[in-house]
Amino acid sequence: MASRVFTQRLATAMAQSAKVARPAARVNVNTAAKRTFTQKAPAATFAAPKRVASPTLLQANARAAFQNASRRQYSSEVASALVEVSKNIGMGSAAIGLGGAGIGIGLVFSALLLSVSRNPALRGQLFSYAILGFAFVEAMGLFDLMVAMMCKYV
Repeated sequence: MASRVFTQRLATAMAQSAKVARPAARVNVNTAAKRTFTQKAPAATFAAPKRVASPTLLQANARAAFQNASRRQYSSEVASALVEVSKNIGMGSAAIGLGGAGIGIGLVFSALLLSVSRNPALRGQLFSYAILGFAFVEAMGLFDLMVAMMCKYV
């Protein structure tokens, strides 16, 4: 309470005294409030830096690259032959995973046969687990086949 009274008295005393701090530069508030984006700012105000427009040359190059993305033309027959060879190598190396899917399916059903031979009473429950495992392994194989086709045709 005492500090609030003290600050109020100090503020009134400073307002009445002649030695009040004055700003170094005065800004005309009326012209600054009426300023639009097309008018120049007064000299005493600080203007915000202008935004730099994005380069249109870069946008034009990107647009042209995506328009011509269907088939890339090469300057020589050797370059186009190397591209085709690299596509075939990529497809072959990606298709190796299909062998893993085949091995996984074989392991799932061999485990099913072994489990049913040990406990024939759980045949139905074990078969549903085996089908679920088969679906997961087959999905991995299909993903691998999709990657192989993308290496060749994209």
